[in-house]
Amino acid sequence: DTVDLDTVDMDTVETDKVTLDAVDIDADGVFKYVLIQLYRSDGGSDWLVRGHAWAEYHDDIYQRTLSEAQAKGLDTECVGGGRIKVEKEKREICVYGYSVGYGRADHERTVSVLRARYPDYHIHWSNEGY
Repeated sequence: DTVDLDTVDMDTVETDKVTLDAVDIDADGVFKYVLIQLYRSDGGSDWLVRGHAWAEYHDDIYQRTLSEAQAKGLDTECVGGGRIKVEKEKREICVYGYSVGYGRADHERTVSVLRARYPDYHIHWSNEGY
């Protein structure tokens, strides 16, 4: 399904003068990803998308991000995962599937975060596949 959500207006998240990239994914290929909620000290939260082919498990990706966030004094929660297929030459990204350990991420929210980083890509999602 293709969704038309308002895009996130930043591609970095700043909380208490600490910044993290909202999106950190491989530039091309198919890989596991996780959707992470980053909690701010003002009670609000932001969304991070992380995805890499090097990861054997979704938790490998989350644990790296968790370590980075904790080193900066930030609290996070992995709210789900799936897979991302990036076709750089076609300028297309597909978000799909689920994580056995974390469950299915809200792909619609993931697409919204990705669109802020890749405004010139066709980005869509599906609940099909693993």
